[in-house]
Amino acid sequence: MEYEEQKETVLFTISDLADELDISTRAIRFYEEKGLILPKRTKGNHRVYDKRDRARLKLILRGKRLGYSLEEISEMIGLANFNMEEEQQLKKTFAYGKKKLIEINERMQELQILKEDLLAIQQKIAKRMDELKVPTP
Repeated sequence: MEYEEQKETVLFTISDLADELDISTRAIRFYEEKGLILPKRTKGNHRVYDKRDRARLKLILRGKRLGYSLEEISEMIGLANFNMEEEQQLKKTFAYGKKKLIEINERMQELQILKEDLLAIQQKIAKRMDELKVPTP
């Protein structure tokens, strides 16, 4: 007699995931509405999430933290094209990362210029306050 090894399916409620990931249940439902996760439903119509959904939520949250749009996250985790091979998915993710680094570097340069401008203005103000003998705060 053959015995099939049963895989124990771990399921999570929406509250379980919200608590674990420190997000609202509304955010999880929003990601579901956007098609980023696809939970199963119980006979009582309650959402249940498996390990794959949990992993996708973690990727979504990481992507949001890094500044990616939901559309970009969807493409990177392969939701935009279910037929995407892993190699294509990796290339796309790498390209998005490269683009994001360029954007960050540009923003850092803009902030550096802003900092230098503010320091120059501060020096001019401090000099004028000194001329007028106004105590500096």
